Amino acid sequence: MSKLKAVEPEKTTPSKPKVLIFGKPGVGKTFTSLDFPNVYFIDTEGGADLPHYQAKLKASGGAYLGVEQGSLSFDVVLEQIEALATEKHGFKTLVIDSVSKIFSLEVAKEAERLGDKDAFGASKKPAVAYMRRLISWLTRIDMNVILIAHEKDLYGLDEKKQRNVIGVTFDAYDKLEYELHLCLNVFKQGPGRKARVTKSRLEGFKDAEVIEWSYDAFAEKFGRDILEGEVKAVELATPEQLEELKHLFETVKIPDGFEESCFKKAKCESWADMDRDKVSKAINHIKTNLMKGTK
Repeated sequence: MSKLKAVEPEKTTPSKPKVLIFGKPGVGKTFTSLDFPNVYFIDTEGGADLPHYQAKLKASGGAYLGVEQGSLSFDVVLEQIEALATEKHGFKTLVIDSVSKIFSLEVAKEAERLGDKDAFGASKKPAVAYMRRLISWLTRIDMNVILIAHEKDLYGLDEKKQRNVIGVTFDAYDKLEYELHLCLNVFKQGPGRKARVTKSRLEGFKDAEVIEWSYDAFAEKFGRDILEGEVKAVELATPEQLEELKHLFETVKIPDGFEESCFKKAKCESWADMDRDKVSKAINHIKTNLMKGTK
């Protein structure tokens, strides 16, 4: 009997874009992001409370969560994203400005706690754990997502094999761009704003391509119907499903690593955070394949 488990590729509905943008201050990262439809704006910088930003946000049918509402707390931000993913609402775009600020604050907080015991990147561990939870929810949420980051120098070996500045990159969790669909470096060019593609999984956005940084230009390349389409809420496990799982785990011999495997596939950290249909499949799998090994 074959041990191969792969299945035929399924036809899937195109998902809404998850985009990381970075650039110097004043190049239009934030202002252009507010042109996306129905923005739920999480402002960790405190810079979008100015009247012209607020007016633009209001005109787009958006809402604002700033420092006074808890935007500098990773726990609050994650709570908001979970609510956006699981509740019915009218928002279509999530913008976090900036992930650099909230990430660096978490690192600084842990470094202060550790004091002289901070070594080998220990102060980054809580911030990285938060970022992984953030990414997990962002991959599941049915919204356009724009994460805004600061720009920093990129170091590497130059033509003379000397360590030097070889370009620019984003200032945040260094694996962030690998988890998202698209990474753009936004910059000024004359009177306009441009964006250079630094990483892409999206058809129509080629690596190193320079595009106009505007909502209309992005929508033309990606698909306006997807960007402006209705948002579907994630349906989480029901209390009845969780109770049934608890009973099964108490009465059935579950193989080591089963839970971890389910969580990894579902991109979540607990049964309570898992999509309802995936929990149903797990329950059916236990009943169908594992009941013979009851305790």
